[in-house]
Amino acid sequence: MALGIIGGSGIYEIDGLRNRSWRSVETPWGSPSDELLHGELDGSPVIFLPRHGRGHRIPPNELNFRANIAALKLAGATSILSLSAVGSLRDELHPGDLVVVDQFIDRTRQRVGTYFGTGCVAHVSMAEPVCRRLGDLAHQCLGELGARVHRGGTYVVMEGPQFSTRAESHWYRSMGASVIGMTNQPEAKLAREAELCYATVAMVTDYDCWHADHDAVTVEQVVAVLQRNAETAKAFVAAAARSGAVVESCPAGCTNALDHAVMTAPDARDPELVQRLSGPRGVAGRVL
Repeated sequence: MALGIIGGSGIYEIDGLRNRSWRSVETPWGSPSDELLHGELDGSPVIFLPRHGRGHRIPPNELNFRANIAALKLAGATSILSLSAVGSLRDELHPGDLVVVDQFIDRTRQRVGTYFGTGCVAHVSMAEPVCRRLGDLAHQCLGELGARVHRGGTYVVMEGPQFSTRAESHWYRSMGASVIGMTNQPEAKLAREAELCYATVAMVTDYDCWHADHDAVTVEQVVAVLQRNAETAKAFVAAAARSGAVVESCPAGCTNALDHAVMTAPDARDPELVQRLSGPRGVAGRVL
């Protein structure tokens, strides 16, 4: 069992990461964004996936989310911590702050958000879309590092790659959302279908474009804040790996998410789809 990390390339240069090796993984849903970096921190196995590929090659609207989550599970990850750059929709969430998200509003339009389909239908619960246990651990680790961290918040996921219009930004605020980004859905949905613990640490880089006292967001602004947060992110990953992030059975129910989710009768299931889901490289073999 290993801790999976999805995020930018800067966090991989962690002091003490031993037995480093980049390994390619193929899944029934294609190739992930990049090879996976395997390593150990104080004997605890970790697996890193560059969400956009090394060098930031892939835009958020073209990510192969199904392959990314499947690759991490196939490689041995049982828990996933997702680090994600976001814009703030609240005065109290300042650039440089970190938010351990507990809810999502999915505003994406073009992405495939499930491993299941015609011939094998499943409905997993997303009422609590992230792992409470893993979120609590992330909040604790960040607090011990002295980071300015907020526990709880709603993340609006937009399609991208363009930033919001001002009208959209105000609309998202009216929904009660806390932050906005482009990557964490369908990532969280797929992690749930794959029965993996999943939590998001959202790294605030800007005020989107709603704030009257701040200019509209720019790439330069985002990158500058991410660079300042890089050391905190690396220290957080190391602390999480050493703090029991990986468990065999999750008390929040993540590792049993499919127990009562599959609706299609066994004799009505599409054999080809079942093979993709339950074969040696599938994500739902435990229940099919």
